[in-house]
Amino acid sequence: MKKKTLACAALVALGSITATAQVPTYTPLPGAAARATLPMDTMIQVTPVEEITSIKMKEGDSYMLQVAADVAQNGVVVIPRGAPVKGTITWRTGKGIGGKSAKFDMTFNSVTVQGRQFALKGKHRQEGKGNTVAALLGSMFVSGRSAIITSGQVLNAFTAEAIPVA
Repeated sequence: MKKKTLACAALVALGSITATAQVPTYTPLPGAAARATLPMDTMIQVTPVEEITSIKMKEGDSYMLQVAADVAQNGVVVIPRGAPVKGTITWRTGKGIGGKSAKFDMTFNSVTVQGRQFALKGKHRQEGKGNTVAALLGSMFVSGRSAIITSGQVLNAFTAEAIPVA
């Protein structure tokens, strides 16, 4: 009987220990929003405002893109969705005979956050879809396709500097 009483007392004690155990919760420090800074090399997703095509572009042309999704640090949005992004065409080749498709590189230059420009880095290569049949047949009368980045297509850019919360 003594053993059963001790066992019951032990179970009651264990139950009260686990019932009173508390799980620590994360509470941001006061003023954390004021100190939030997006570090350099943070990936941001961007998308063109309108379709970008290789048909009439040339190296050095600039295009407007926008941030596709909010970029947050410590729960604070640092770069809001829709923030303007500038990109520049740094290399281009046109479509050619025998199914060769156009290609171009877009380098990401800057993002504007609350009226201030911050440097970005990274580039995206877009290639047109090849014309495999023409390439196989060696046709000189069939050309490849233009390279196109469609509005809504998501591209990855990176911050080239830390961006503080304004």
